This record gives sequence, C-alpha cells and structure tokens, in this order.
Amino acid sequence: MLIAKVIGTTVSTIKDEKLTGRKLLICRPTDEHGNPSGKPYVAIDSVDAGIGDLVLTAAGSSARQTNITKDTPVDAVIMAVIDSLEVGGEVVFRKSA
Repeated sequence: MLIAKVIGTTVSTIKDEKLTGRKLLICRPTDEHGNPSGKPYVAIDSVDAGIGDLVLTAAGSSARQTNITKDTPVDAVIMAVIDSLEVGGEVVFRKSA
C-alpha cells in the first residue's frame, strides 16, 4: 500500500469498456507526513475520494483485487481515504471535517 494525495481528475471518453463509469483520479505519492515524494499517477477510485484527500492506494496486480477493479485493466486503485496518520506516537495528519 502507498500513501498518496489526490491532486486532480482525469476524463477519458474513449476507454476500455470495463472502465466505463469509473472515476479516474490523479494521485501523487507522499511520505508518512503527507509531503510529496514522487511522480503523479492515475488510479481508479473505489471509495469516492476527492481532490485534496490523503488516500491509500495499491498498485500492480494488487490493484485488481477490489470488487470494482476485479478483471479490469488497471495498475492503481484508491482503496481507502485516510482519516489520520500516527507516526512515532505523534498524530502527523488528521482529516478536517
């Protein structure tokens, strides 16, 4: 699993039929404090995440293990929206209401 921040959306009208109706979000990997740490990538949203959310993603064959992504041509999926992160006994991120 990877921690990432949703930074945008992708619209594609021509795509594999198994992706029809699926939201495609642009994610940027972060470190455990939410600081950017890698290049952006596109992930299928399985949990109704939105721009600005800190999320957990899975990549590769693991991305095809959710109910929404099973047997689909995806390489990344958003599988959780993070409510809080605790590192070394200190809360370093808490989602605002």
